Amino acid sequence: MSPKSSDTQPAVIKVRNLVTHYGNRMILRGIDFDVADREIMVVMGGSGSGKSTLMRHLLGLETPTSGTIDVLGQDITRLNTVQKAELFKKVGVAFQSGALFSSLSVGENITLPLAEHTKLDRQTMDIMARMKLEIVDLAGFENLMPGELSGGMIKRAAMARAIIMDPKILFCDEPSAGLDPVVASALDDLILRLRDALDMSIVVVTHELESAFKIADRITVLDHGEILMVGTVDEIRNCDNSRVQNILHRRSEEQIVDPDEYLRRLMTGRTEQVTVA
Repeated sequence: MSPKSSDTQPAVIKVRNLVTHYGNRMILRGIDFDVADREIMVVMGGSGSGKSTLMRHLLGLETPTSGTIDVLGQDITRLNTVQKAELFKKVGVAFQSGALFSSLSVGENITLPLAEHTKLDRQTMDIMARMKLEIVDLAGFENLMPGELSGGMIKRAAMARAIIMDPKILFCDEPSAGLDPVVASALDDLILRLRDALDMSIVVVTHELESAFKIADRITVLDHGEILMVGTVDEIRNCDNSRVQNILHRRSEEQIVDPDEYLRRLMTGRTEQVTVA
């Protein structure tokens, strides 16, 4: 059985009171966020909600204003570059675009992490690449170039590269974006298989509601840098929070700005304190 709550399994990611500013603008506002062992956590939110910023922090690409980010037992905000690089050998990332190098074959793309971080010989790396291609249903495609692959195949190849070093945590950024419904559903099935086959935790950032409801153990809903709700699929689907439902169903919210605040904003150029009803 997959975990349905962070209470049932130890956490592999723990974020506490995470605050981030870009200049004077506060982007993340005291985020508390856990991901349990072998859990698929889906992060959803509208444009500007803070999803991408949270992901960059979890990957150690940006330093927050304050707060802690514990990944596999280590607070990455306190690690130096060498320590962080060592830790993130246990983490895989599948980028939204696939991010395959067009000048390298599929097999060469997949073995890049092994070439960078291990001393394995070429034959061993090639065997490992073929094994991962089997897992993502791309057996026999290692000699093709990325330009010869369809959009769904590129996503699968990116998954194979992300899991080549058997990570404990896999991050997926918009895995279903740009795919037709049948291919997107197959990719959802792949994510579920990867979790079960490789005993990993998976964090998925997506705006695809159908995909989120299919793969998630829990869903975190972000809005304006705050967590509105964390819950199971049923809890999220049935919650009566209007802001959560507006995000899930892409309904706009009317913003009512105080006239004096609007004038101050025009005069000063500062927007971080705008009052929204």
